[in-house]
Amino acid sequence: MNLPSKYLEEVVEHFASLPGIGKKTALRLVLNLLKRDEEELQQFAGSIQHLKANISSCETCGNITDAKLCSICLLPNRNKNIICVVEDIRDVMAIESTEQYFGTYHVLGGIISPMEGIGPNDLNISLLSERLKSNTVEEVILALPTSMEGDTTNFYLYRKISAFKVKITTLTRGVSVGTELHYADEITLGRSIVNRMPFELNFSQK
Repeated sequence: MNLPSKYLEEVVEHFASLPGIGKKTALRLVLNLLKRDEEELQQFAGSIQHLKANISSCETCGNITDAKLCSICLLPNRNKNIICVVEDIRDVMAIESTEQYFGTYHVLGGIISPMEGIGPNDLNISLLSERLKSNTVEEVILALPTSMEGDTTNFYLYRKISAFKVKITTLTRGVSVGTELHYADEITLGRSIVNRMPFELNFSQK
């Protein structure tokens, strides 16, 4: 794609580097930005800078937050004895939208994927182990994508935390195989959480 300006090309390249954004879509977005006034563009650029500078990970669960602890961990009515392990913040938002879960979360920040060079050491697993050492957690729900990578990560975590005296469960297969959690509809996802089953039952179903 030959563009008439190197500055335009540079910004288009940045937009096109985002997931799901092709060159044509990136160009359309950038051309739209060019129509905005200077003040609005400065606010837009500033918000991106603030995003990187001020957002961090919750010290307890790894969720995105503006403070040391995320808003969910701070809620006094959440059941701190249950931890739902998810891939990223999109899954937290999806589960919260069902209004069927009242425990806490643990955000891994990804799943094991050898093809993408992501191994266990690249994930937020050590913090989960530290939380389990408190001996106050009664149940860990493995709520990762129903894909080969998700199943691999689930099994790794199962072996990792089996040494702790906790109940390990997983979502029922209402969520279609290969579907990422945040794409599932609220009713199906909510039922999968409420009707979760012991993780060991996965072995008998294979």
